[in-house]
Amino acid sequence: MLYSEEILGTLSDDKFKDCAVDYVDIDWYDAFKKLHRKKTQSGKEIGLQLSNEILTKGLQQDDVVCMDGDTAVAVNIPACEALVIRVKDPHMVAKVCYEIGNKHATIFWGETDFEFITPLDLPIKALMEKLGVEVERKVVKFDFKKRISSSINAHTH
Repeated sequence: MLYSEEILGTLSDDKFKDCAVDYVDIDWYDAFKKLHRKKTQSGKEIGLQLSNEILTKGLQQDDVVCMDGDTAVAVNIPACEALVIRVKDPHMVAKVCYEIGNKHATIFWGETDFEFITPLDLPIKALMEKLGVEVERKVVKFDFKKRISSSINAHTH
Protein backbone atom coordinates (compact mmCIF):
# COMPACT_ATOMS: atom_id res chain seq x y z
CA MET A 1 0.00 0.00 0.00
CA LEU A 2 1.19 3.51 -0.83
CA TYR A 3 0.89 6.00 2.02
CA SER A 4 1.02 9.79 2.21
CA GLU A 5 0.52 12.54 4.76
CA GLU A 6 0.82 15.52 2.41
CA ILE A 7 0.06 16.95 -1.00
CA LEU A 8 3.29 17.00 -3.01
CA GLY A 9 2.15 19.57 -5.57
CA THR A 10 0.03 19.53 -8.72
CA LEU A 11 0.52 17.84 -12.06
CA SER A 12 1.25 21.25 -13.61
CA ASP A 13 4.42 21.58 -11.49
CA ASP A 14 7.67 21.10 -13.46
CA LYS A 15 8.84 18.31 -11.17
CA PHE A 16 6.00 16.07 -12.43
CA LYS A 17 6.23 16.87 -16.17
CA ASP A 18 8.04 13.62 -17.06
CA CYS A 19 6.04 11.39 -14.72
CA ALA A 20 3.42 8.86 -15.67
CA VAL A 21 0.10 9.55 -13.94
CA ASP A 22 -2.17 7.18 -12.03
CA TYR A 23 -5.38 8.83 -10.81
CA VAL A 24 -7.25 8.14 -7.63
CA ASP A 25 -10.93 9.11 -7.70
CA ILE A 26 -12.02 11.24 -4.74
CA ASP A 27 -15.69 12.25 -4.81
CA TRP A 28 -16.31 15.98 -4.30
CA TYR A 29 -17.93 15.41 -0.91
CA ASP A 30 -14.85 13.50 0.31
CA ALA A 31 -12.34 16.12 -0.86
CA PHE A 32 -12.32 17.80 2.58
CA LYS A 33 -11.69 14.66 4.63
CA LYS A 34 -8.38 13.91 6.32
CA LEU A 35 -8.40 10.12 6.04
CA HIS A 36 -8.75 8.13 2.83
CA ARG A 37 -8.21 4.54 1.82
CA LYS A 38 -8.73 4.16 -1.92
CA LYS A 39 -7.60 2.29 -5.01
CA THR A 40 -6.05 4.10 -7.93
CA GLN A 41 -7.37 3.62 -11.44
CA SER A 42 -4.60 1.05 -12.01
CA GLY A 43 -5.62 -0.87 -8.86
CA LYS A 44 -2.91 0.22 -6.39
CA GLU A 45 -4.13 0.73 -2.85
CA ILE A 46 -3.30 4.07 -1.21
CA GLY A 47 -3.82 5.51 2.25
CA LEU A 48 -3.93 9.23 2.98
CA GLN A 49 -3.67 10.79 6.42
CA LEU A 50 -3.71 14.52 5.73
CA SER A 51 -3.27 17.47 8.08
CA ASN A 52 -6.05 19.71 9.38
CA GLU A 53 -5.29 22.17 6.54
CA ILE A 54 -7.25 19.88 4.21
CA LEU A 55 -10.45 20.67 6.15
CA THR A 56 -10.50 24.17 4.63
CA LYS A 57 -8.40 23.80 1.47
CA GLY A 58 -9.67 20.44 0.27
CA LEU A 59 -8.11 18.13 -2.28
CA GLN A 60 -8.13 19.67 -5.76
CA GLN A 61 -8.21 18.13 -9.22
CA ASP A 62 -4.65 17.06 -10.20
CA ASP A 63 -3.16 17.34 -6.69
CA VAL A 64 -0.31 14.84 -6.46
CA VAL A 65 -0.70 12.88 -3.24
CA CYS A 66 2.18 10.42 -3.59
CA MET A 67 4.79 8.95 -5.91
CA ASP A 68 5.18 5.31 -6.89
CA GLY A 69 8.57 5.22 -8.56
CA ASP A 70 8.24 7.51 -11.59
CA THR A 71 4.42 7.52 -11.42
CA ALA A 72 2.60 10.42 -9.80
CA VAL A 73 -0.62 9.45 -8.02
CA ALA A 74 -2.97 12.39 -8.60
CA VAL A 75 -6.48 13.28 -7.49
CA ASN A 76 -9.36 13.07 -9.92
CA ILE A 77 -12.63 14.63 -8.79
CA PRO A 78 -15.22 12.77 -10.92
CA ALA A 79 -18.10 14.63 -12.49
CA CYS A 80 -21.49 14.27 -10.81
CA GLU A 81 -25.07 15.40 -11.17
CA ALA A 82 -25.71 18.99 -10.18
CA LEU A 83 -28.15 21.84 -10.56
CA VAL A 84 -27.05 24.74 -12.73
CA ILE A 85 -29.07 27.76 -11.65
CA ARG A 86 -29.30 30.82 -13.88
CA VAL A 87 -30.67 34.04 -12.41
CA LYS A 88 -31.97 36.63 -14.87
CA ASP A 89 -32.97 39.30 -12.32
CA PRO A 90 -29.88 40.57 -10.42
CA HIS A 91 -32.10 41.27 -7.41
CA MET A 92 -32.75 37.51 -7.09
CA VAL A 93 -29.06 36.62 -6.64
CA ALA A 94 -29.13 37.22 -2.88
CA LYS A 95 -32.42 35.31 -2.50
CA VAL A 96 -31.13 32.31 -4.47
CA CYS A 97 -27.83 32.19 -2.54
CA TYR A 98 -29.63 32.65 0.78
CA GLU A 99 -32.07 29.81 0.08
CA ILE A 100 -29.31 27.42 -1.02
CA GLY A 101 -27.18 28.38 1.98
CA ASN A 102 -30.16 27.97 4.28
CA LYS A 103 -30.32 24.34 3.13
CA HIS A 104 -26.61 24.00 4.04
CA ALA A 105 -25.88 23.01 0.46
CA THR A 106 -22.58 23.62 -1.23
CA ILE A 107 -22.64 26.36 -3.86
CA PHE A 108 -20.19 27.25 -6.62
CA TRP A 109 -19.94 30.12 -9.10
CA GLY A 110 -21.01 29.11 -12.59
CA GLU A 111 -19.74 30.46 -15.90
CA THR A 112 -21.23 33.95 -15.34
CA ASP A 113 -21.96 36.21 -12.37
CA PHE A 114 -25.59 35.13 -12.53
CA GLU A 115 -25.03 31.37 -12.70
CA PHE A 116 -24.60 29.12 -9.67
CA ILE A 117 -23.99 25.39 -9.32
CA THR A 118 -25.02 23.17 -6.43
CA PRO A 119 -25.01 19.37 -6.06
CA LEU A 120 -28.21 17.68 -7.18
CA ASP A 121 -30.91 18.11 -4.56
CA LEU A 122 -34.49 17.75 -5.78
CA PRO A 123 -36.06 19.88 -2.99
CA ILE A 124 -33.65 22.72 -3.92
CA LYS A 125 -34.61 22.24 -7.58
CA ALA A 126 -38.29 22.56 -6.68
CA LEU A 127 -37.60 25.64 -4.55
CA MET A 128 -35.62 27.35 -7.32
CA GLU A 129 -38.41 26.62 -9.81
CA LYS A 130 -40.92 28.07 -7.34
CA LEU A 131 -38.78 31.22 -7.14
CA GLY A 132 -38.97 31.45 -10.93
CA VAL A 133 -35.29 30.98 -11.74
CA GLU A 134 -33.97 28.74 -14.50
CA VAL A 135 -32.69 25.38 -13.22
CA GLU A 136 -30.94 22.76 -15.31
CA ARG A 137 -30.00 19.27 -14.13
CA LYS A 138 -26.54 18.55 -15.54
CA VAL A 139 -23.45 16.41 -14.99
CA VAL A 140 -20.58 18.72 -14.04
CA LYS A 141 -17.08 18.55 -12.62
CA PHE A 142 -16.91 20.81 -9.55
CA ASP A 143 -14.12 23.40 -9.52
CA PHE A 144 -13.30 24.14 -5.88
CA LYS A 145 -11.59 27.37 -6.90
CA LYS A 146 -15.10 28.64 -7.72
CA ARG A 147 -16.74 27.64 -4.46
CA ILE A 148 -18.81 30.22 -2.67
CA SER A 149 -19.35 28.14 0.47
CA SER A 150 -16.57 28.85 2.94
CA SER A 151 -16.13 25.15 3.63
CA ILE A 152 -17.70 21.96 2.41
CA ASN A 153 -19.18 19.34 4.73
CA ALA A 154 -17.82 21.17 7.76
CA HIS A 155 -21.15 22.46 9.01
CA THR A 156 -22.16 21.54 12.54
CA HIS A 157 -24.80 22.72 14.99
